[in-house]
Amino acid sequence: MADRAGAQTDSSFISKWQARASATQAEQPHWVTPLATTTPRLEQEFRYDLVSRTATPAGTNTVLYGNAKGLELIPLTPVELIIGVPGYTVHHSKTRNGFGDMPLTLKYRFISDNASHGDDILDAFLVVSVPTGGKANGAVHYVTTPTLAGGKGWGDVDIQATAGVNLPAGGASTTGHAIVYNVASQYHASRFLWPELELNGTTWRDGVNVGKNQEFLTPGVVFGRFPIHDRLGFTAGAGIQIAVSSYHQYDHAWILSLRLAF
Repeated sequence: MADRAGAQTDSSFISKWQARASATQAEQPHWVTPLATTTPRLEQEFRYDLVSRTATPAGTNTVLYGNAKGLELIPLTPVELIIGVPGYTVHHSKTRNGFGDMPLTLKYRFISDNASHGDDILDAFLVVSVPTGGKANGAVHYVTTPTLAGGKGWGDVDIQATAGVNLPAGGASTTGHAIVYNVASQYHASRFLWPELELNGTTWRDGVNVGKNQEFLTPGVVFGRFPIHDRLGFTAGAGIQIAVSSYHQYDHAWILSLRLAF
């Protein structure tokens, strides 16, 4: 009897959790998550990214397995928690390979309307990067990044954007307080086809890179969400980041993104 009661309690907990997630997501736009820009939408999924970066003129290549993506949950309405998994970086150079930093993200949604009521959204993130990667593959100090994010849709077209500032717990005279911004424009070409173009940028107002600005254009395409069962679905995307600013820490990067929604 105890086992049966425990199973019923577990089932009830999961059912309530999933019902809450469904109701929360029903109130927001039904776009897909871009390749590089963090979506303002609340998601519940496991995400794994593979990024291959090439720097010039040396032509060195770096591959990031996982790229600090991970588990995304909707524990409350209207809140999302992202527990990032430290990515593993392979350097095709003399730099030591290893795991990177672990990101934790808390999203709070202020405004949200689905396609029937305006197709827009506004929320805030608090991202904390835990320095688990060490000097070779991560930061030396904790970095907190408060971020504002929003989006608007017009029929089959949507724009999603974020803007935040990195606040390192130490070493700010070196790393600086970088302003990070992203804008993604998507077109819902068919049920499972979302071509997109992103602008991904960083501006340094202080630190060793003071006055420098780095920008990438990221054309890509996202396929999905392909339904599997109930809330379970699969999404995949691919694209390339291309440096368009005179200063850039790498020349281009190929991105492969896999997501399993539940």
